[in-house]
Amino acid sequence: MILPIGDDNRDRRIFPFINYLLVALNIFVFFYWQQWGNNVPFTFAFATVPAEILTGTDIITETKVLTDPYTGQQFDMPGLQRTPVNVYLTLFTSMFMHGGLAHLFGNMMFLWIFGDNIEDALGHINYLIFYLLCGVLASLSHVFSTLVLGQNTLIPSLGASGAISAVLGGYILLFPKRSVHVWTFFFISTIPAFIVVGLWFVFQVLNGLGTLGGEEAGGVAYAAHIGGFIFGLLLVKKFVSKRTVVRRKRY
Repeated sequence: MILPIGDDNRDRRIFPFINYLLVALNIFVFFYWQQWGNNVPFTFAFATVPAEILTGTDIITETKVLTDPYTGQQFDMPGLQRTPVNVYLTLFTSMFMHGGLAHLFGNMMFLWIFGDNIEDALGHINYLIFYLLCGVLASLSHVFSTLVLGQNTLIPSLGASGAISAVLGGYILLFPKRSVHVWTFFFISTIPAFIVVGLWFVFQVLNGLGTLGGEEAGGVAYAAHIGGFIFGLLLVKKFVSKRTVVRRKRY
């Protein structure tokens, strides 16, 4: 297991208040509005439901008892709630909600470590636009993969993972050799970013293909991770601020 715990920020020139604001907003939504994940009606009302995005209509369903095809265990799947806003806005609201404390902690750890460097390269406003745009595109990747693969389009998805995956895509392109500090079992080491982020992406692809458990078993929207990462790679340089370009030319 390789867990990033920090990176080299010695060349950072601006205070990444947008990144810190995003982290704080995610934490606030989880604890205040989602009530530590216990407010199921709120969560299911503002999560992204592929069927709603594909049809443009709000869908309300009853609670059902489902069986995990891998473990055989039965569990209650709460019904979809009425969405008090346009269903397409859930592509944004779902980015700030999480399925549990571990989900929140993992995402915020990655955003805290890698997001500040992207904000430094893009500038405050460009970073915010990049983050939100790629987050929406990542969610759409999940929506359309669910349709194409014939999966259940009524299962809601949520989390900042798609947007954060885009941050990682931008990071590996802009800072491939940057030192990233990682915790590996019982010791801490420093590894180049292209290895750390590259291994993370390979893991997402393998899971997305189902070779390590897959989407249905883990309840993870790997298509959003993969889509977000690819969009981050494709779009990040279009958002790099002129200040950063000039600064790099001087070195």
